[in-house]
Amino acid sequence: MEAKPEAAKPEIRRIVRFMETDLDGSMPLGKSMRRIKGIGFMFSNAICIETKMDPRKKIGLFSQDELKALENALRNPPFPSWMLNRRKSPTSGNVTHLFGTELQLTQREDINVLRRIRAYRGIRHELGQPVRGQRTRSSFRTNKTLGVSKKKAQPAKAAAPAAAPAPAAKKK
Repeated sequence: MEAKPEAAKPEIRRIVRFMETDLDGSMPLGKSMRRIKGIGFMFSNAICIETKMDPRKKIGLFSQDELKALENALRNPPFPSWMLNRRKSPTSGNVTHLFGTELQLTQREDINVLRRIRAYRGIRHELGQPVRGQRTRSSFRTNKTLGVSKKKAQPAKAAAPAAAPAPAAKKK
């Protein structure tokens, strides 16, 4: 009996560098894309459908060309504006979708603009208070002592040694 030569299985890359993020190569495409800041469940599924890529295929098995096509679809998403995370940018007015460090830098810059113009939201960010109208009476209580607190139990004082009874005064 001759052994049939088995088809060579493609090598799975352990770590895949994609969109400036290191992704685990053993994870499926749909799940691993969600590790990138700015890509959620719905956006990941929509990109997989749009590019006709199997979301269950491990990302370590994708070729460089397939990853380039995926990255192009992410950079220029063919979706309506309500699916994107940066609708009507205050500076340029464009509708875009931001990822990773670009998203973090843009958020930080937006908050700094709000602080600079002394907007209510910017002041709330400065104070570390909730920005969107949440209650503060019972929420957002970090490292603050409020209400009645018990005194710490102090050790009992050592009893003084019993002194000899004083002699009774003599009556005359």
